[in-house]
Amino acid sequence: MACLVRSLALSFAFVSLIAVGPEVASAQDYETIPPPRKLTKAQSDRAAANYQKYCALCHGVNREGYANDHAPSLKSESLFQSGVPHAVLRPLSYGREGTAMGGYLDEVGGPLTLDETWDLTYWLFWESGVDRVRLSTEPVHGDVGRGAAVYQENCASCHGVNGEGVDAPALGNQSALAHNTDEFIRFAIQNGRDGTPMPAWRDSLLPEDIDNVTAFLRSRASGWTMQKPVLQAMPTPDEYIINPNGEDPGFELSDGRYVSAKDLLTALEGKKRLVLLDTRVTSVWQRVHIEGSIPIPYYTDFDKLMSDLPKDVQIVAYCSCPRAAADSVINKLRRRGYENTAVLYEGIFGWMNMGYPVRRIYR
Repeated sequence: MACLVRSLALSFAFVSLIAVGPEVASAQDYETIPPPRKLTKAQSDRAAANYQKYCALCHGVNREGYANDHAPSLKSESLFQSGVPHAVLRPLSYGREGTAMGGYLDEVGGPLTLDETWDLTYWLFWESGVDRVRLSTEPVHGDVGRGAAVYQENCASCHGVNGEGVDAPALGNQSALAHNTDEFIRFAIQNGRDGTPMPAWRDSLLPEDIDNVTAFLRSRASGWTMQKPVLQAMPTPDEYIINPNGEDPGFELSDGRYVSAKDLLTALEGKKRLVLLDTRVTSVWQRVHIEGSIPIPYYTDFDKLMSDLPKDVQIVAYCSCPRAAADSVINKLRRRGYENTAVLYEGIFGWMNMGYPVRRIYR
């Protein structure tokens, strides 16, 4: 299932389908339904500006996708036919745990109000230029055992034997599956995601096997429980420097920019003096971060930040891309005269995969 949900990398997490009533759509014939509400010019202009500020770094200036971190195309017609509003709104708002996609809604620590997330969702739909389709909220019934076999034969090479993701997104993400409807999953398998590596499987798999794979993926959602976010207070400028009385770490940077996770860990354990910037959206810093880091998202107004950020201390930035957002931040700082700067090469996911310590805020 070459890259199912690489195309869903935004839409296949913390999503539910639009509840459109009891109608059951067939596997081949989806009835169109009225589109989302229109935006005023002011709403549309604001949404377009927010897209460029918060989304273009990974999804591309023209919504073409794959600019960084395998972020999907947001031009895909099949995505917006089946996934608006909630299949886009919810991952935009709450993110996808375990991925580089953070939550952008202010109530989880992001920069956008609820109105702004709705407007951005609708703006993406109208830019796609498609009609929505009517998808049922009824379950898709299939043979889970047969679906597992079809999955291993067609999908595992990209998505992993256990749905963990290899060079395509993880399909065993319980938070994603628990909030998707079966029809949404089946629609993606059947029709693919145009503009992405995900092909349409309607001509390669029997309809019953598409149902079987859908049922198998649904079975992966068992046991999911929601965690309650407990927001931590934002660090103040007097807390920016870790070990203010320590020595400079004296990093030897590769390519004049990158510090390894091993060297950073050694510096932290050795009580070296530095500033650690988490450049992801603040909501994911709230969820988990390297101890002592401060949330300075890639979209920060760096001219305003300069009065609080010291120039005489080693600054290390990290993200989960593993480096795109951190590189962007360091470039902005270096243009403003911050020379003692570096990027964590492995990013926070690499850091965690190496078993290095992090601080988790969820309880």
